[in-house]
Amino acid sequence: MKIPELIAHRGHAAHYPENTLPAIESALKAGSCYVEVDIQLTADGVPVLFHDDDMQRITGHSQYITQLHAEQLTHYPASEKVRFGNRFSETAIPTLAELLTLLRSWPHRHAFIEIKEESTRRFGSKFVVQRIMEQLTALGSQCIPISYEAAALKTARALGAEKIGWVAASWDEASHQIARELAPDYLFTNHLRLPEKRDEIWRGPWQWVLYEVTDPQLALTLAAKGIEMIETMEIEAMLSHPILNQRTCGGE
Repeated sequence: MKIPELIAHRGHAAHYPENTLPAIESALKAGSCYVEVDIQLTADGVPVLFHDDDMQRITGHSQYITQLHAEQLTHYPASEKVRFGNRFSETAIPTLAELLTLLRSWPHRHAFIEIKEESTRRFGSKFVVQRIMEQLTALGSQCIPISYEAAALKTARALGAEKIGWVAASWDEASHQIARELAPDYLFTNHLRLPEKRDEIWRGPWQWVLYEVTDPQLALTLAAKGIEMIETMEIEAMLSHPILNQRTCGGE
């Protein structure tokens, strides 16, 4: 039976505030070989881990992260109070630099770094990618930039990214053409977009990554169709499955 690789989607996000260091560290300790995080740029050009531009859902405050300076973010804990109450009231919005410091302690683990479109639209794709890549290059192949924006990924390649991942927002011929032209190392999409028939799944030089999957049996069914990687916010529960836990991180 083919065993898919599991990726901790925004860290162990089912049980910790997403895109925070506790969520990521929990995923790594659970045995995840891969994590995926989202990167926005602050008004002063600092890459931070955050999914939305609007901070309401995560911090409870209606501010826009791209309009604040990094120092100002210390006043907005990434607590996800609606989900967790006051449990994570001291949890900070981390910088990309802080994530990379954590990853240095886990040299055989990898991180997919999603470049968010809210930031590229506000600051310009080239500037955002440059700010991110000047940090990622220090960890080489351990970090893989991904994006919905093909132009951002082309810039990342030009700036030294060893691998890239493109996120397809739709399943149509236009998206298929972009995938063929870009030829990413990883091709992401929502598992609900995947055709039922295996022979209708796009083939190319990429590995397929599907999100958001929390059912071990579904993960194995998708793997049987040729899907190599699965993103999940329930990384610990998924890794407790007797088949899915057979993967090991290279070198460990």
